[in-house]
Amino acid sequence: MSKKRILITGASGCIGHYISEALIENTEHELYLLVRNPNKLQVDTQTRTGITILQGDMQEINKFSNLLKTIDTAVLTATSWGGDNIFDINVNKTIELMSLLNPERCQQVIYFSTASVLNHDNQPLKEAGEIGTDYISSKYDCLHKIEELAIFPKITTVFPTLVLGGDETKPYSHLTSGISEVTKFINIIRFLQADGSFHFIHGKDIGTVVQYLIDYPPQAGDPRRFVLGQSGLTVNQAVEEVCDYLGKKIFFRIPLSLGLANVIIKLFRIQMAAWDRFCMSYRHFTYSNAINPGSFDLPNYCVTMSDVLRISGVKDGK
Repeated sequence: MSKKRILITGASGCIGHYISEALIENTEHELYLLVRNPNKLQVDTQTRTGITILQGDMQEINKFSNLLKTIDTAVLTATSWGGDNIFDINVNKTIELMSLLNPERCQQVIYFSTASVLNHDNQPLKEAGEIGTDYISSKYDCLHKIEELAIFPKITTVFPTLVLGGDETKPYSHLTSGISEVTKFINIIRFLQADGSFHFIHGKDIGTVVQYLIDYPPQAGDPRRFVLGQSGLTVNQAVEEVCDYLGKKIFFRIPLSLGLANVIIKLFRIQMAAWDRFCMSYRHFTYSNAINPGSFDLPNYCVTMSDVLRISGVKDGK
């Protein structure tokens, strides 16, 4: 593989850590890691040459304009999850960064969106733009605005599903942080039945896929949008797998209907945003042709709920 100059934004985040680690350990590419606080970057950047830490953030991306013109591949994981400047960072500054790349030189932009902006057929979900949280609607807006850019034909958009990851050297994803809480309530959860489905993917598997896409960029006419996820799971299958791992038996199950959920919401006066209500009714967050390392005959790190629990440090009940 020819050596490339690669920019990674959001390198100190959960996904950014896994991508940086994969590229440091498995490639000779010249890496430029953009971070606001270098102290939060816990990957070993001294293990080989060709790794440059760029201290700065998306708000001041134009100060790197000379470097951006020389980049061969840009991996854009930086995102704002909330706050006053969320649309500025997730839309305006992201678009500005892509505009500063040289469309003649840059071979590929790998832009991180979120699967929440897509419907089951991987098309934009209008509700995500209309009633989504600020984070989701900003990603929805950016998805449409990148189509106007000169570099658009070289943009590969990836849509992670539920992201797992984190350990003593990497920040935990929101989902992984809550796994121990779920296992505490399994004695109640195991007797409930719910209609819903989802995908998940571990940060390490995202790193493997991104490394593959860098080395084998989609060619003209190839798909350039990829949902990142393991095979879809129903909520009930997930509960069964967790119970099996923990050695908990399921004697009966009470179906949780939408009607019952609405009664509970009314009874306890639970405040729900329009997007939360939509998600409760939509229920099936599964997508067509989700990809993971196995899609490219590469080793998969975290495939099943048992893997999720084991990697998250939950002891099995056997």
